[in-house]
Amino acid sequence: MFVDYNTLPDSARVWVYQSDRKFKVEELPIIQKEAEEFITNWTRHGDQLKGSYTVIHNQFLVLAIDESFANASGCSIDSSVRFVKNIESQLSVDLMNKLNISFKDGDNINIVSLSDFQEFAKQNKITPDTIVFNNMVQTKGEISNQWEVPAKDSWHQRFLN
Repeated sequence: MFVDYNTLPDSARVWVYQSDRKFKVEELPIIQKEAEEFITNWTRHGDQLKGSYTVIHNQFLVLAIDESFANASGCSIDSSVRFVKNIESQLSVDLMNKLNISFKDGDNINIVSLSDFQEFAKQNKITPDTIVFNNMVQTKGEISNQWEVPAKDSWHQRFLN
C-alpha cells in the first residue's frame, strides 16, 4: 500500500540507496512511477506492506515501510533489492555500492570510494566537521537527525586522524 512519505511515522524502517551520480530531471518521473507501482504491490508473504519512498538531494533513493502495520520479511526485502536493481538498469546508475562514501563540500555532494575517503581523511581534506551521509540509518526519524552529520558523529570517524 503506497502512502505519502511524510505520513509515515518516524519509526518507519528505511533503506537508503545512494546513487553514484545525481538523478537527471527527466529520470525523476521514472523513479516516481516505478516506486509507486512497486510499493503499491509490495507484500510480505501475501500481506500488504504500508510504504513509501523519497528522493533526497536528487541523489539518494529512500524506501520506507511502517512496520507497525506489517514487518518486512526476507522475501519482501529481496523484492525491494530487485526493484532497486531494476532502477539501476533503467537509469544506468549504481545504487548498491556500499563502498562508496558521500560527503558534502559546501553545497556539493561528493561520492568517492572508501579508499579515496580514507586518503582524503589522512590528508585532512576530510575533517571531523565534514558533513557525511550516514546511509546506515534505519528509521525515518534517523534520516532527520542522524543521516547528514559531521564525520565525528558517524561511523566515518574511524577514518579520521
